[in-house]
Amino acid sequence: MPSSWATHLDGRPASAADLAPLAFAGDAHFTAMQIRGGRVRGLDLHLARLRRASAELFGRDLDDERVLSCLRAAVATGPPDLSLRATVYAAGSGLRILVRTGPPATPPEGPLALAVAEHERFLPAVKQTGETAKAYLLRRAVADGYDDAAFVDRRGRLSEATIWNLAFWDGSAVVWPVAGRLEGVTMGILRRRLAALGVPQADREVTVADLPGLSGAVVMNSWTPGVPVRRVGATDLPAAEPFVELLRRAYLDEPPVGLEKSRSRR
Repeated sequence: MPSSWATHLDGRPASAADLAPLAFAGDAHFTAMQIRGGRVRGLDLHLARLRRASAELFGRDLDDERVLSCLRAAVATGPPDLSLRATVYAAGSGLRILVRTGPPATPPEGPLALAVAEHERFLPAVKQTGETAKAYLLRRAVADGYDDAAFVDRRGRLSEATIWNLAFWDGSAVVWPVAGRLEGVTMGILRRRLAALGVPQADREVTVADLPGLSGAVVMNSWTPGVPVRRVGATDLPAAEPFVELLRRAYLDEPPVGLEKSRSRR
């Protein structure tokens, strides 16, 4: 690992002895972000995600300033552009935070073909570590000739993809699928920026049978505000280049911020 990349536990370089107990620990949650020029979009959403998930899993959370201090320590010796993952887990009566940095992510260009898999994640609103089912369903989708997998619940509603949120275009509005899923940070950024731009948005249930009536689809995560989707299961979808461009424009409208002291609730 290049010396510029960091693995820190509670704001200090982590040793092998620090990391060994985590090898088989699955009771944790995380957030992942892309830092460019030492700044990140949606920092407030990342902090809120960590607070909510800690409260849900552990009944307590970390102070925002402690989180920010750990993030700053991890990026201090790295290049201005990098990927960062902050993982929170319980240790005894307290919470600890593991921060890792690495090379900037490069998203796939697409358009992607998504297999359809019936799957409902436990506590879908929490970005959890592990989740073997997602990795298994991705491998199976690739083996079947797809690029990735989209999930449907027991009611047939599309929810999300393996490491992505889904969004659709109906010709006039951005459609966010209603089902148990993670509220992604990039999704949150786009929601507020699209609203500021006056772009209509709708939250509604979307099934595979509804797809022929839609005008486009994308997947998104911290890597990108939108990779076009050309097919879901057996249903082909239009390229919808204006939809992808709209999402990218909305995302760039969000100003990146540094990892300074937070103006959040604490």
